[in-house]
Amino acid sequence: MVTLDPEQSVGDFVRQKPSRARVFESRKIDYCCGGKISLNRACEKRGIDVDEVLQAIQMNDQQADIDTLVDVNAMGLTELADHIESTHHAYLREELPRLDFMTEKVSRVHGDKDDRLFRMREAFVALKAELEPHMLEEERVLFPIVRQIDAATGMSDDGCRSVTDQIRQMEHQHDQAGDALAILNESTDGYTPPDWACNTYRAMLDSLAQLERDMHQHIHKENNVLFMKAIELGKHASV
Repeated sequence: MVTLDPEQSVGDFVRQKPSRARVFESRKIDYCCGGKISLNRACEKRGIDVDEVLQAIQMNDQQADIDTLVDVNAMGLTELADHIESTHHAYLREELPRLDFMTEKVSRVHGDKDDRLFRMREAFVALKAELEPHMLEEERVLFPIVRQIDAATGMSDDGCRSVTDQIRQMEHQHDQAGDALAILNESTDGYTPPDWACNTYRAMLDSLAQLERDMHQHIHKENNVLFMKAIELGKHASV
């Protein structure tokens, strides 16, 4: 395990690994304008235990290095629906408000240097507006039906057609989300920060890159595994 130096500046911690910004944000430690002071001093100013923050940084680094892929094909429908909710939906509910703030701030402060940031912001707003009701519809409508299929409680032919129609609608919304992700990637040069980017800018790009990776896994698990299994098993569950 790498030894972390509490006398290193807060800005350098984030510069080395932008995902560490989450640790500082959750503790209201300023890593941007106040990034030049040491972590030790920043914690003193906030009345926070520096050792607790160092431990949180190490845990964050370890989590970032873990391969989070799981064998979703081996899961049953209920287990997979639960996994998607607890992993991907939970992540989005925490991350979307954070990125909403960051994309607004970065586009407002730095848009005069690169007007593509306004396009990035528009794409994120559209993505957020798409995903929030999409998740609710899955959790309140589609996933309960999927769990019913898994429990083999029986479905009518009309119920099977309804599941298929619902899935097609979800897949269309996934396509729209994919279009927004493509704009985010393109308008940020693949999430590559310019030389003049501040730490908030760099943390935003790191978070957008993580959002894209998570969304790709999320959509794959639904389109290629959950939905296909639900349609196939729904045929056998019909009465």
